[in-house]
Amino acid sequence: MIDEVKQTDKTENPTRDTPEEILSDSATAKMDSQAKPGLNSEEVAIEENILSEVEAEADTYDREEIEAEIAALEQEVETLKAQLEERTNQYVRIAADFENFRKRTHKEKEELELQVKCATINELLPVVDNFERARSQIKTQTEQEKSIHESYQSVYKQLVGSLKRLGVSPMRPKGKEFDPNLHDAVMREQTDEYPEGTVIEELMPGYYLGEKVLRHAMVKVAAAPEPVVTSEESQAQSSES
Repeated sequence: MIDEVKQTDKTENPTRDTPEEILSDSATAKMDSQAKPGLNSEEVAIEENILSEVEAEADTYDREEIEAEIAALEQEVETLKAQLEERTNQYVRIAADFENFRKRTHKEKEELELQVKCATINELLPVVDNFERARSQIKTQTEQEKSIHESYQSVYKQLVGSLKRLGVSPMRPKGKEFDPNLHDAVMREQTDEYPEGTVIEELMPGYYLGEKVLRHAMVKVAAAPEPVVTSEESQAQSSES
């Protein structure tokens, strides 16, 4: 009986391509064995062992196939993770480059606007100087002169107000220590009223634009007075010579 089963497997199913075929064969053999009541207990046990081996082989085949599929899926997941990490790094680099470009462009724009503003205001400062000279030198005597004086002074105030709104402010260096970053010393005067190096007079006003120096102030700086030589000291120097 066992030989017949083996002979049937060899002639009808020379190869078992799939687990379904293996299980189908084992189920058919089991039904055949149950359909033949003439088998003794030893033959039945042998056939059951054979069927168990066939079923175990089918289970092993299934596990190997599933493990292979899982391994392939895991490899695909790792590949996708690597691609995602690479794309993320690229995005971060591009975002950082764009942010740096935005900041650099904004800074360049601010610097250009400041340069244009400084150049424009510097062209207007001589006009302010002339208004201030006129105010300090003109002495009005008649009502008509006073009317004219008040008219151009209103224009001067309007101009100064516009400059102030743009961020222009005067330095007012008188009484402060001379600073070469802010002042241009065009004169020195010996005096004991101020410490040496103190600005004692502003000859031409200096201005700031915000915190930037718009124009240096031309100033007169105090110098230490020469020591006074008494008659006795003069005679002593003469005798020594």
